[in-house]
Amino acid sequence: MELGVFGLNAKAAVPPRETARLARLAVDLGYTSWWAGEHVVLPTPRTQASPMDPLDPILDPLTHLAFVAGVTDRLDLGTGIVILPQRNPVVLAKQAASLDVLSGGRFHLGVGAGYLEPEMTAIGVPMADRGRRTDEYLDAMTALWSQENPSYQGKYVSFDHVDAHPRPIGGPRVHVGGHSPAAFRRAVARGHGWIGNGTSPADLKGHLEGLARAAKEVDRPARLGDLTITFMPVDPVEVSADDAKEYRDLGVDRLLVYPLPLEDPDAIAVFLERRAESLRGI
Repeated sequence: MELGVFGLNAKAAVPPRETARLARLAVDLGYTSWWAGEHVVLPTPRTQASPMDPLDPILDPLTHLAFVAGVTDRLDLGTGIVILPQRNPVVLAKQAASLDVLSGGRFHLGVGAGYLEPEMTAIGVPMADRGRRTDEYLDAMTALWSQENPSYQGKYVSFDHVDAHPRPIGGPRVHVGGHSPAAFRRAVARGHGWIGNGTSPADLKGHLEGLARAAKEVDRPARLGDLTITFMPVDPVEVSADDAKEYRDLGVDRLLVYPLPLEDPDAIAVFLERRAESLRGI
């Protein structure tokens, strides 16, 4: 089971000097991947559904990951997640391919359908039909990345007689986030992997059962291979060695650590060191 780092495109980790220091530390400690979340805007005043205060800084994940790609050549880079309905899929396909090429095929595109209504409204995307929009966008981007003559016709995106190069090196590998039946079906049918979170191995078991049910309901293209599992424990963010072993035994391919709180870069570094030491070899 590999270890990755999540969330360091926000708060005290935002300054470029701190990002570079922490990314290099992550490599030295044996972490293999670095994941960034996304919120374009946040509701003010803060609502119960919002994960952050509106004054908390959070960098655009693709811009942040491009910087990280330039300061270390060993970390895989992932979005955890991009809120896909809020993005133009043709533009995002170009951005993802560009980042994949510049990083030498290290990019993983984690996507989700979103849930924060004020954010979607500010961007001009309705909450309704966001699932269908997400499915169409994934299919359209895949066409641009993989078809000899890219073409796609859908309700929300359509194109023909166009092409986009360079094509991505690593795919890029798509990870679908979410814990709903629709998200599980989307992961099985359209994702190289699934990415989720929870508070315990019991939570993960429930998600894996949902993925198993989805596998009986939708077909999985052979090109996607086996579905990989990326999981992030939250609340508490501290993971015991016993729990980590259980996550591994349940089939987690990549366990993400989330160095909360993100108020002090030095405290983040200590967190990464402590987690790496306690989970080494699992």
